[in-house]
Amino acid sequence: MRYLTLLLIFCLYGIFPAELYGQTTNKGELSGQTIDRNSEEPLGYVYLHLEELNRTVTAHSDGSFSFQNISPGSYTLSATRIGYQAVSQTITIEANETTEITVSLKPSALSSEAIEVVGAAEQSSAGNLEHASKTIQGTDLRQNLGTTLSATMDDLPGINSRSMGSAPARPVIRGLGGERVLILQDGERTGDVSSQSADHAVTVDPMAAEEIELARGPAALEYGANAIGGVVNVVRNQISSSLPDHFHGTASLQGKSVNTGTVAALNVGGPIGSDLALKIDGNLRSARNLKTPEGTLTNSDIFSTNNSIGISYLRPWGYAGLAGSMYLNNYGIPPDPNGGHEHGVDIEIEKYQTEGKTKIALDNETFKSIKVTFSHKSYYHKEIENSGAIGTEYGVLTTNSKIITQHQSWGFLDEGTIGFWGETKNYAVNGTQTPDSDAHSLAGFVVEEKDIGALHLEAGIRFELTQSIPEEEYSASIGEIRERTFSGLSTSASVIYDLGHGFFSGATFMHSFRAPSQEELYSEGPHLASYSYEVGNPDLNPERGLGKELFIRHKTTSSTAEIGVYHNSFNSYIYPRNTGEPSSRFPSLNVYQFTGVDALFQGVETSYQIEFLNNWVMSGSLSYTHAKRKAVNEGWQPLPQIPPLQGNIGLKYTVGGFQLGGKTTIAARQDRTGEFEGPTDGYTVFNLFGQYRFESSGFLHTVSLNGENLFNRTYRNHLSRIKDLMPEPGRNISLLYRIYF
Repeated sequence: MRYLTLLLIFCLYGIFPAELYGQTTNKGELSGQTIDRNSEEPLGYVYLHLEELNRTVTAHSDGSFSFQNISPGSYTLSATRIGYQAVSQTITIEANETTEITVSLKPSALSSEAIEVVGAAEQSSAGNLEHASKTIQGTDLRQNLGTTLSATMDDLPGINSRSMGSAPARPVIRGLGGERVLILQDGERTGDVSSQSADHAVTVDPMAAEEIELARGPAALEYGANAIGGVVNVVRNQISSSLPDHFHGTASLQGKSVNTGTVAALNVGGPIGSDLALKIDGNLRSARNLKTPEGTLTNSDIFSTNNSIGISYLRPWGYAGLAGSMYLNNYGIPPDPNGGHEHGVDIEIEKYQTEGKTKIALDNETFKSIKVTFSHKSYYHKEIENSGAIGTEYGVLTTNSKIITQHQSWGFLDEGTIGFWGETKNYAVNGTQTPDSDAHSLAGFVVEEKDIGALHLEAGIRFELTQSIPEEEYSASIGEIRERTFSGLSTSASVIYDLGHGFFSGATFMHSFRAPSQEELYSEGPHLASYSYEVGNPDLNPERGLGKELFIRHKTTSSTAEIGVYHNSFNSYIYPRNTGEPSSRFPSLNVYQFTGVDALFQGVETSYQIEFLNNWVMSGSLSYTHAKRKAVNEGWQPLPQIPPLQGNIGLKYTVGGFQLGGKTTIAARQDRTGEFEGPTDGYTVFNLFGQYRFESSGFLHTVSLNGENLFNRTYRNHLSRIKDLMPEPGRNISLLYRIYF
């Protein structure tokens, strides 16, 4: 895969020599200033983005900014900043001239997530997803920043957290988790095994995120054939896509009372000479055992660090860059309430990642850019028992490569993306009878767009071929361990219609294909940290899903509202079924057998924000998922690990840089339970938050104070694997200070 990437780069070098090393003399420049629309005072630290070129800069503290080496033409410039409503405007660049503009931003009390308009034709920054249906950034990201990615996203409707203590938590979207929710960092897969089991942590720390995006529908097909639940992308921009004209960054410090947790982080980027950009970030996190209303959750501590460095070479033709990162995490898994391991298990994770990326802007009437990416991850994970013995070890080497081109108007189509993707994965497990194996995947995809008046159309198609190859073929107790080959087509289409007066309606359809993973095919052995004895099924068929969604939304400058319904059906829905039978080799562990069944997920989501009296905002959301499987000779039965009906109501007051508010989260009792799964009671939890931002000595300061579970309520998350051992965390006071420079 590495040699394929190098070959592609050399081929592109030969095809586009002028763009790669030629000198141009007709470039223009864009410069200007950002201001507060109400006071007309300079506004610093505004994030500006030339969408068609994928280039970004951050305005200086006095509001000044500059883009160099721009080809003549018409472009869209967007601007965002904490506490202000995002704006965009069209600008025209002339050859050998400097275009000067003023960008005016209006203060807004609405959250940054609500400003995003689904389906608006836009080109995101280098690591971003196109057409993100939800975005967490700015003030919202500071307010909701949790220990894990999943905890940071919990306030979005339809998103829940599968958890097992402080560190191991993964998003569940509309009841779908595991392989059906694809987690990315700067558009690249994480290379961990978090989708496999509840005790495995996601190797992404939200402290380093500039924003977090959720995409569904056709846009998701660029990243995977199986993401019917959605694609979650954590944007860090490790490889810069534009040359900043000054060093800038953030420094952060956060503390939490519920586990005596602290985290410190630093993020710095800037120019090195005239054509190199450097980006460095790192953080260190430490926390003791969680406190709950019923006592301390034993062995739930965490100590982690996440660090990266990236360098980019930037020229008028585009950019090329390399980045390296290191993720280390040592955390505890609480004791098994049923006696599987009475003292808990400690998990140590190491992940090292190298990635390269180049994007070339093409001076072509049809194709506007071509991008090549490469990444290699080395992941190692060991589970240490109380005696000091290593119970289970995982080693995964993953290499990805992708080449994509974006085109402009082409026949009937307005714009789109065409690309190819490949992956090789070497998977090894010690401590079980699971065989070592390799997996190879190849895919080609096309995502296209068309606007017809008020109608916006998107469609995508992806063909994927996957091979799973065990180290050797043999007969085992779970079946014939052998090579399996799967191929399938995934398709999606989205229609959005502008009804006028701020109303939009739309529909999304998706047919997904998912090959069984190596774990689902070949696993056999005890997994103490997840309280299970896992048994694979080498005869599994690929999982195929059919998803439908309808929505209507209303958006004005002072309010947003949306309601959507969805219906996802599956053939051969693969999940680890608790058989209720103890393992003959490990009687304290129940057998979990991977199986494929017909399944159905359907539900509703709604959310709203309303600004009134200029400074007040009322918000709320509600979501419900009804999921079931078709059991042999038993008809339709509830699926396990499905969240209950839940929602939240919030009220926020904003004036200047000050914000104060509260939110109440309400969940109903969940008694539609799967086999051998107990019900959980409903609950109501109250939270308060306050934020303040101010500028001093040329820096932007933000302070966020949160109070969670203020009344120390005892409640249980139905998706927690340890809910029978301890309830969710008790009262927590957290303080986050962040400085922008």
